[in-house]
Amino acid sequence: MSESKPSIELTTQGHVAILTMSNPPANTWTKDTLIDLKNKVDALNNDKNIYALVLTGEGEKFFSAGADLNVFASGDKGIAADMSRVFGEAFEALTNYRGVSVAAINGYAMGGGLEVALACDIRIAEQQAQMALPEAKVGLLPCAGGTQNLAWLVGEGWAKRMILCGERLKADKALHIGLVEEVVGQGESFAAALNLANLVSEQSPSSVAACKTLIQKGRHQPMASVLPFERELFVGLFDTDDQKEGVNAFLEKRKAKWVNG
Repeated sequence: MSESKPSIELTTQGHVAILTMSNPPANTWTKDTLIDLKNKVDALNNDKNIYALVLTGEGEKFFSAGADLNVFASGDKGIAADMSRVFGEAFEALTNYRGVSVAAINGYAMGGGLEVALACDIRIAEQQAQMALPEAKVGLLPCAGGTQNLAWLVGEGWAKRMILCGERLKADKALHIGLVEEVVGQGESFAAALNLANLVSEQSPSSVAACKTLIQKGRHQPMASVLPFERELFVGLFDTDDQKEGVNAFLEKRKAKWVNG
């Protein structure tokens, strides 16, 4: 019996992990796919040689079309509860990944396909890509962070247009409202995302993890409570070898060799 193809393909280039959603024809999410994503992100958290990840979709048309709606056709609440749980666990694991995550949106990003991009730190979209959270059209709602992450990124007004009115955005509009950070030509999102991810290797992994934690704290806590924590983490970096290596490499005009990944 031939071994089945993994739903999330994992490869590496240098210090970057590449995760490719591979569930043709539209790279839809299933329970197995979501569990696979969570397991791979958890493993990458423990791999000190990997500093960043790039997430993209297989093929030229879809980044991901979201959930496989066949799963919900029966109206079974138990299935709904189970799927919402694994969706949340997978995408929250991605959000909390210790390194930098970059979504290379190479086509349609719909529903859970956009939500997984929202769970990444940075989004690069190809010019032909389209993005939407159309769950309300089928009597559902974005249950994997979509209502919260989208509003945080683009503001309440645009989040309501996309979720409540079902508005679909092209890449140029997504860039204009801050949903994506860059738009590139067709077929160029992966190279652009990989280039950005490679820049992370020049940063201390310890510093990146601390900075990411602080930036994301601002979503949940007032600045006044985060500022003391910022100073605390700054001092804490002096317990790492990376701090000594980074400062001395700069003073000695050489490239740093990170060890606390």
